[in-house]
Amino acid sequence: MNEFIHGMDISSMDEVVRLGGKFYHKGQEKRLVDILKEYGVNYIRLRLWVDPYSEDGISYGAGGGDLQTTIAIVKEVKAAGLKYLLDFHYSDFWADPGKQIKPKAWKKYGDEELAKAVFAHTEDTLKLLKRKGIFPDMVQVGNEITNGLLWPDAKKPDYDNIARFVNRGIRGVRAVDEDIPIMLHLDHGHDWEMCCDWFDHFLERGEEFQVIGLSYYPVWNGELKGLIDNMNLLAKRYGKPIVVAEVAQPFTMEDYADYEGLKPEERKGAAAKPALLKRLEYPATEEGQVLFMRKFIEGIAAVENGLGAGYFYWEPAWLPVKGSSWATKEALMYMQDPGPCGNEWANQGLFDYDGNALPALEVIKSAYLR
Repeated sequence: MNEFIHGMDISSMDEVVRLGGKFYHKGQEKRLVDILKEYGVNYIRLRLWVDPYSEDGISYGAGGGDLQTTIAIVKEVKAAGLKYLLDFHYSDFWADPGKQIKPKAWKKYGDEELAKAVFAHTEDTLKLLKRKGIFPDMVQVGNEITNGLLWPDAKKPDYDNIARFVNRGIRGVRAVDEDIPIMLHLDHGHDWEMCCDWFDHFLERGEEFQVIGLSYYPVWNGELKGLIDNMNLLAKRYGKPIVVAEVAQPFTMEDYADYEGLKPEERKGAAAKPALLKRLEYPATEEGQVLFMRKFIEGIAAVENGLGAGYFYWEPAWLPVKGSSWATKEALMYMQDPGPCGNEWANQGLFDYDGNALPALEVIKSAYLR
């Protein structure tokens, strides 16, 4: 990969702005993508769900994540001269190690029907984007597929079916473009044994892909050394570029309940809770976030053989505006999740609760200019 990625996942942007969220650079209101570009961001990551609506047409929330919303954001991204990674979830809503729920329309499909659906969804989406002149610069086949995808049909340790469905996604990409980089993405970016086990199994069965993607969150995954050590080992073993596809560090533990305007029983509150702070190597302050980002970028850039290819900061601009939630009630029904709703992410962003750019963005700008 020619350019070190300083990336951001801004999948919630359209929803936040529509609900009144505003972003400021040194006191001046600007478009989010313009601010990010000014700070050296060169890549955007966007998640795509299959059908994130209830049968009555009500959005599942969390930024939308449907194709129409994604296209609207992509147009802004491309107009700003930035590249983007399209992240196929193969679900109607969140797909991660704790849930990989089949889309509603695919619920009764057998294995071969599912494989065909993965291929068709991937190919059709990319053909549409190509026709519109907004083709992605990288594609991610599945999201945090450590424990598989399209449960229960391809749940770890069923590596045969995991590879079967991932391969169909890869083929769907290759049916439209033979050269675009394809990323496969796992969580627990600090866990060498888990990553090695997964990629060894996949490479015995899988199609060619170009980029290893990892998630790393200090509040859950501990010290930065674990991530960097793992990246070095993965670089030696597989010889592929490695991107931290998701990362975030808290900048405060101040509550944002007043911004959400929800009753206590209606809001989930921050995912980065006080009980998790003991895992943080750097404090949950603006200064701590600056220190973390500096060491994080330096560590990736120093990975063996130049294979540390960059990162995507996850949802740096998910402001706690009224009405923007990680899930709606309809989404909770789809996931069979007890809830509650609300914003879980605002204290891990790169903008404060009022939308002001935080000092950690200066670290990115300095690293980009080097």
